[in-house]
Amino acid sequence: MIALLDYGAGNLRSVEKALRFVGAEVELMQSPDRLKDAAAVVLPGVGAFDDCVNAMQRQELFEAAKDFAGSGKPFLGICVGYQAMFDHSEEFNSSASGLGFFRGNVVRFPEGKGLKIPQIGWNQIEITQPECPIYQGVDNGSHVYFVHSFHPKPEDDSIAATRTSYGVNFVSSVWRDNVFATQFHPEKSQHIGLKILENFVNLVK
Repeated sequence: MIALLDYGAGNLRSVEKALRFVGAEVELMQSPDRLKDAAAVVLPGVGAFDDCVNAMQRQELFEAAKDFAGSGKPFLGICVGYQAMFDHSEEFNSSASGLGFFRGNVVRFPEGKGLKIPQIGWNQIEITQPECPIYQGVDNGSHVYFVHSFHPKPEDDSIAATRTSYGVNFVSSVWRDNVFATQFHPEKSQHIGLKILENFVNLVK
């Protein structure tokens, strides 16, 4: 069973639908009680960093998610769920602390590059770790769907699984051991996104 953390994220149902489409048994979890029984966890998210982190803390999912990520079982963060894996965000001068599973901060795209912020739409990923399990069968240069104004800036560049250019070249997904996280939305990325989710689901089959 894959636990989909339900703390009020707007993209929850579309992520659930995509996971079920690729063969996953999914359970929405609003509390940490059964999280230890899950074979994998997905942390979705749209909106603001603070809202995500504070909602997780209210529902006692914050420490539970951090513990699960350190358990060795597969863990996937999506969009704001990806950003929440880092230490802090400069969004709205946020004072909230992220999960801190990866060192680094979440920063805004720079102004003055002639590009609209937020980035909304399709963009390419450069796969920098071809051995990453969730990118097996995914072509380098594939297009995926983004909706964001901020992106993490990892302290350790070796965790970068993909990079994307939008005014700046940024880390669009990361991978370390059992933990994966994407700035883009695989659930909105059509066949490429479904392949990525299928690869993740296959880690627990």
